[in-house]
Amino acid sequence: MDSHVTDLTGLTAADAARRIATGEITSAMLVEACLARIKERDESVQAWEHLDEEFALEQARRADERRAQDLSAGPLHGVPVGIKDIIDTCDFPTENGTPAHAGRQPGDDAVLVSQLKDAGAIILGKTVTTELAVLHPARTRNPHNLEHTPGGSSSGSAAAVADNMAPLAIGTQTGGSVIRPASFCGVYGFKPTHAMISRTGVLMQAPPLDTIGVFARSVEDLGLITDCLTAYDARDAWMRPRSRSRLRDMALREPPVDPVFAFVKSPPWDEFAEDATKQAFPELVEALGEQCDEVELPQVFSAALVMQKLIQTADIAKFYGPISAKAPDVISAALSERIEQGKSITAVDYNTALGVREALNAGLDEVFERYDAIITPASPGPAPKGLGATGSPVFNSMWTYLGVPCVTVPLLEADGLPMGVQLVGARHDDGRLLRNARWLVEHLSASSDNE
Repeated sequence: MDSHVTDLTGLTAADAARRIATGEITSAMLVEACLARIKERDESVQAWEHLDEEFALEQARRADERRAQDLSAGPLHGVPVGIKDIIDTCDFPTENGTPAHAGRQPGDDAVLVSQLKDAGAIILGKTVTTELAVLHPARTRNPHNLEHTPGGSSSGSAAAVADNMAPLAIGTQTGGSVIRPASFCGVYGFKPTHAMISRTGVLMQAPPLDTIGVFARSVEDLGLITDCLTAYDARDAWMRPRSRSRLRDMALREPPVDPVFAFVKSPPWDEFAEDATKQAFPELVEALGEQCDEVELPQVFSAALVMQKLIQTADIAKFYGPISAKAPDVISAALSERIEQGKSITAVDYNTALGVREALNAGLDEVFERYDAIITPASPGPAPKGLGATGSPVFNSMWTYLGVPCVTVPLLEADGLPMGVQLVGARHDDGRLLRNARWLVEHLSASSDNE
């Protein structure tokens, strides 16, 4: 591939937006480079579900015309974005990763897609998702090693950003579907506070848990795209009116004092953490010295894993049961079994599970009174070999259940594969979490350079 094209596809979104704004490059140049990269690599990686090259280029040409006319441009003007294929797009099919919805064409964009267009983004295409965004894998492969899973359910979004096919992509997380694939694919992933981004027009799986997330190549990029998506939407009953976020600005600020982190192994550590994780994280804590303490959460937090699975399973039965009833022959056996399990969950147990998390969040708030963020694994280890599963979300489910913001940064490596470090922050303190994540990346980079 031409080195100039390679340079363009390796840009961060923030750099791309700046270069387009100054006229150093055009949106058409960037989109052409991304499409060339997709043409070169996607037969192997298989990150994309729906692409229309001419439509992508037409969007880019219109963006360039607007810039040439000095018309108002949004913060993502001319920057391509991949959209997970459970998010409605009026310009592309949205098939939700299931033959039951083959050929489904929404008449309207999801709210978040409209917000991206308002910000000037180019909707590059739809990325592959697992079956109805649950665990049954799709065809996407890990760009770092095609014999390994990219994670799921936002498989294509993570792989597309990791393989320089797009600088940004949108995913969703109900268990671990943003943080885990970001870890496996070696990119930055951000799951904001629950209901910070509208889910209107997004396949619903479990409303108390479903969260829109983003994939990018830097912490700044995470803030840049998320800021474009946080306007209040009254149609999403879980959202509350708040002032528009300024996460990018916050992420780029220097902390008033160096942050202090709490290293939390979390309940799954003993059973699920792989040897690479058990070796790498103590070394990370040691490298941080006085900036990190190991903190053990009370045993009651182990209930969070049970409660998350209960809520998710019950809602899978509610929302996916009708799909299975209409097209039972195309639903996987694993999902059919999960639907049947969900039908047996009582309303009392479901409501109890919702109530428990407020008590657990109160306990977590005490940790955040003493520490700026939690450091914890993003996954049990590097991406497992094989494409028959997407890896375990066990290191993500508790945080999703609690509704707290999480970010993973690609700091570690094992067996030639990337392995992310997950940072967790207090609810609605997303900007400070991103600021601490950027500090961590830069601090460890500086320490490495000085060795």
